[in-house]
Amino acid sequence: MADPAWQELIRIRLTERNVNEASFSAIIEQYRRLAQQTKLLKERNSSLLRAVSSVKSNPSSSTVYVAGTGEDNNPVRAAYITSLESQISSMRDELAGVYKTQGQNTQRLLAMTETLREKEELSRVDAEALRKSKDELMILRRKVEQHNELMTEKDRTVQILHDEISTLQLELGQIEERNATLTKDNAKLLQRWLDAKQSEANKMNEANEFYEDMRSKHQAVLNWRDGSAAGDTTASSNTGGHGSVSGNGEARDPDLSAETKDGILSTTQKRVDQTQNG
Repeated sequence: MADPAWQELIRIRLTERNVNEASFSAIIEQYRRLAQQTKLLKERNSSLLRAVSSVKSNPSSSTVYVAGTGEDNNPVRAAYITSLESQISSMRDELAGVYKTQGQNTQRLLAMTETLREKEELSRVDAEALRKSKDELMILRRKVEQHNELMTEKDRTVQILHDEISTLQLELGQIEERNATLTKDNAKLLQRWLDAKQSEANKMNEANEFYEDMRSKHQAVLNWRDGSAAGDTTASSNTGGHGSVSGNGEARDPDLSAETKDGILSTTQKRVDQTQNG
């Protein structure tokens, strides 16, 4: 996993500082080596000058070295040997420093190789995670597109349902208005029917009252005739223009449309009574 941003920033700043501080390290090292070499040369020159001075002070001594003579008291040769030994020691120290630096560089190279391997592994893991993230992103984008299409289809369906609801509400309003109109019409028709029935009932009542009145008059006529003399039948027959008598001795009134026959109401009168009673 990648380092946090602040750690990466600190690492970059430290790297820049190390680069700035190490920019003159090679020049400083060269000056150090030159100073060391100068010091060695000065020491060698001093030893040689001392040897020359000693030779000049003792002219009998020879400056030529002959092999096998076994003489070790030549000061020039001793000074030269001392200078060479000091150079060898210096070169050995430099070689040891080089070996030490090489070992450090090797260790640093191994560490950097290990760090590089770790970074490559981290980079591989990050690349794999990035690939998976891209795949998941593509899947999520596809899901979002499908969701948007589904929402669009739902919105279209909702709009259609709203339109249908509006149409149904309009039809319901028209039906309710029609029902209200029909209710009013039915109420009017019912009132008219009740009024008609009431009028018919009133007419029936009037007819019944007229019938009762005529019946009472007829009964009065019968009673009056029963009180008359029985021998007056010829006079009663002469009054046939005003009324008629049945074979049973009952008078018939021509103004009545329905009479009793042998004490039973006629069919017309029965129909009138049934209509009156509903």
